[in-house]
Amino acid sequence: MLASSLLLVGMDGVVKWLAHDQGYHITQIAFLRYAICFFIALAMARMSPSGLGSLRTRRLPGHLWRSICNLITMLTFYVALQLIPLPNAVSIGLATPIFMTVLSIPLLGEKVSFSRWVAVGAGFVGILLIMRPEGDMIEWGSVSALVSAVFWAFTLVSSRQLSSSEATHTILFYYGMTVVIVLGIAMFWFWRTPDFHDALLFLTVGIAGTAGQFCLNQAFRYGQVSMLAPLDYTGLVWAVLLGALVWGDLPTPMMLAGSAIVVTCCLYVLRSGRDSAKE
Repeated sequence: MLASSLLLVGMDGVVKWLAHDQGYHITQIAFLRYAICFFIALAMARMSPSGLGSLRTRRLPGHLWRSICNLITMLTFYVALQLIPLPNAVSIGLATPIFMTVLSIPLLGEKVSFSRWVAVGAGFVGILLIMRPEGDMIEWGSVSALVSAVFWAFTLVSSRQLSSSEATHTILFYYGMTVVIVLGIAMFWFWRTPDFHDALLFLTVGIAGTAGQFCLNQAFRYGQVSMLAPLDYTGLVWAVLLGALVWGDLPTPMMLAGSAIVVTCCLYVLRSGRDSAKE
């Protein structure tokens, strides 16, 4: 999970550079990222003991649902990276456990205690502080990051379900294939041939994103969510450092306060959820 957090935030930084500073369309960035992911997953399948046969699945609807949720997550988050500072986008994205708690009621039939509802409510206050760091109107980039966090909650739930029977490279393969097919059509309108330097950056996005997703799936395969979540919040440290060094985006007091509230509430929600499961 530590490796996944570092790789994915580093990838987000390169994506922000390509979209915000170099002017590439987010659909092209997403397409090339997962075109690379698709071929890496294919190579991993060939090297596995079962070969390409490991890509056979009886859970195609589950793969498609995860792919749709993750595609929406990715595109909306790339929009956020283009419009708002990297630390703000990452901070809002870390609120996913709050949304997972809300979604657990209709999707999993779970009962949520009063104390967890209080934590959820406080977490939303923290999100609002991040979305309005200077007390001004909420930016579209912040709204986009919030939508991304909601669909990332759907993605994590489906990842947990698929990991019980599907190999990590199988999950990556079907997701990569879905993105390449869907966004490949859009390349007729949004394609821009990158120069050598930008091509290396696109390659970095693809490799770092695939490696980060692989580490994330492996983490959920072997570790408990309540144990892994605190490690995921190290991504906020990398985001603040990267945003300050590359773009000079220093976190505001409101953003830091909101992030602290969100992280604290998410950790409480996860811990109380673990204690409820033990009971």
